[in-house]
Amino acid sequence: MMQLAQLTQRARTLALRTAQHAALAGVLLASAATAMAQADTPVGTWQTIDDHTGQPKALVQIMQDGNGTLSGKVIKGLGPNDQPDRRCTACTDSRKDQPILGMTIISDMKKDGDAWDHGQILDPENGKLYKCKMRLEDDGNKLVVRGYIGVSLLGRSQTWVRQQ
Repeated sequence: MMQLAQLTQRARTLALRTAQHAALAGVLLASAATAMAQADTPVGTWQTIDDHTGQPKALVQIMQDGNGTLSGKVIKGLGPNDQPDRRCTACTDSRKDQPILGMTIISDMKKDGDAWDHGQILDPENGKLYKCKMRLEDDGNKLVVRGYIGVSLLGRSQTWVRQQ
């Protein structure tokens, strides 16, 4: 009778361990799937790099709406002289004199093959609005953002770095 009780207890312990391992494997698999999905889309937080100085400039959070359209807003300034209450004094649209922190600077980006296009990007430094296209590089860890006027040849690109 004692051996039967010990065997039953061992079977329960083994079943519990198996369930714990299965749960852990499920969590790891879900994490890997999330990481892989994130590498295919710009959705997430990006550190912008000033294309003139090469220094970190801001953190921009890119989000996707229900239609698959991407937008991005400034969530933190990183420049040495950046003030949280800094405003877009050079803006000429509804963002005129609005705080840059929390401001939507990327709008209406739509998937176009392996890139995103047909949207706009605001440069809060000069208040100008540009057409925009984006593409991922380096397994989704870098985002090349191009702002341009008219045709893509007339513009400039920045490479942003994904933040974890």
